[in-house]
Amino acid sequence: MAMDFLPIYLDIKLRRCLVVGGGEVAQRKIKLLLEAGGCVTVVSPVITAEVDKLAKNQSVSLIRATFEEAHMDDARLVIAATDDVEVNARVSRLAQESGIPVNVVDAPELCSFIMPSIIDRSPVLVAVSSGGSSPVLARLLRARLETLIPASYGRLAALVKGFRETVKKRFQDTLSKRRFWEKILQGPIAEMMFSGREKEARDALEGALHEAQTPVQHGEVYLVGAGPGDPDLLTFRALRLIQQADVIVYDRLVAKAVLELARRDAERIYVGKEQSNHAMRQEQINELLAELALKGKRVLRLKGGDPFIFGRGGEEIDTLMEKGVSFQVVPGITAAAGCAAYAGIPLTHRDYAQSVVFATGHLKDHTINLNWQALAQPGQTIVFYMGLNGLPQICRQLQQHGMDGHTPVALIQQGTTIKQQVHTGTLADMEHFDDPDIKPPTLIIVGEVVRLREKFSWFEPVLSDQERGNSMF
Repeated sequence: MAMDFLPIYLDIKLRRCLVVGGGEVAQRKIKLLLEAGGCVTVVSPVITAEVDKLAKNQSVSLIRATFEEAHMDDARLVIAATDDVEVNARVSRLAQESGIPVNVVDAPELCSFIMPSIIDRSPVLVAVSSGGSSPVLARLLRARLETLIPASYGRLAALVKGFRETVKKRFQDTLSKRRFWEKILQGPIAEMMFSGREKEARDALEGALHEAQTPVQHGEVYLVGAGPGDPDLLTFRALRLIQQADVIVYDRLVAKAVLELARRDAERIYVGKEQSNHAMRQEQINELLAELALKGKRVLRLKGGDPFIFGRGGEEIDTLMEKGVSFQVVPGITAAAGCAAYAGIPLTHRDYAQSVVFATGHLKDHTINLNWQALAQPGQTIVFYMGLNGLPQICRQLQQHGMDGHTPVALIQQGTTIKQQVHTGTLADMEHFDDPDIKPPTLIIVGEVVRLREKFSWFEPVLSDQERGNSMF
């Protein structure tokens, strides 16, 4: 989904900032501009006692008048905070015609920039915004983040700033510098700063820098399950590894929302495979992972669902072991569990199904030569991965091997995401199913438990027009 605004930080120190309005809302904006070092001019015929006090001690320049275009001369930033809609609209129009950034309080449609909720740990600043759609939500998010970011992070940032140039000279390549700082910022030196032992932390950092040599980089591969689509279903461990990887090798089933959690500077390599259209053969992927790790990279192999359930993770670690490359495997929520849960279909239920089996609808030789007799058993739920193109054959084979044509079937497209769609029918119906709008990734569930969807369904995403045009995949 495209961003409504580009988050940026403006340097307004000693720059003329115009605030049109003198009420309580304007007063809050004035104080914020002053904290950032701006030279504030206030234009308003009526002002609060606090604004009057700021004017008397010469913190702001005050013009007791209604707004005129000339007041905008030399302004580098403008905020309109009056209770007059027409005045606010005029300020916005004139500012934008002059190329001056303008914010109109509570009117995002008139703004060329918006004011976020701020977590101030100077020099660390965290800004939270809802794009003007819900300031209250932004404040609630800020309050939650406030509890996660100690005030001492600002002191830690200041400590790091004092050593940046020395570290640059010691470590010539970007990767070595990053590894050094990660070790410092996630280790005991950071804890010293958090507990107020600043001198001890400074001495320890000097010692670490003195002793540090350019390290031999040991690469590693992380085989991480990205889950079925919803980024909230990632494990904590998966999130941590996603955010520290140098290279991300990802497939077609990894949601964009999951990829966006990675570092902005991480290299991204797409190796997705579709039927008869492989961006890279599996053997090439195996070699690529080993090659990158042997160069000292931390390589994230990001797979939809779980790496070891139809994810070919076993083939990849075979190659890694042959090459002597270290690796970790982080399981993810497989599509069967995630999609079934979001569709309101329990995979087992003591009244309907006492077992569940996962099957692939697309074998290595491009056939669907499965053990149909073992699949077509009573009291069993069958989940087919990658089976959409072979759906007619799946339905036909199951009926030929004893399953009743009235056995319910569910197709779950882009399960767990805001674009989830669920289509239900029977084996007899689905044998002739032909809907060009249903595309992979679509999971197939066959069994009596599908009857429970109508009762247990809970996830019904309502898409905006923008969301309909922006797939997560």
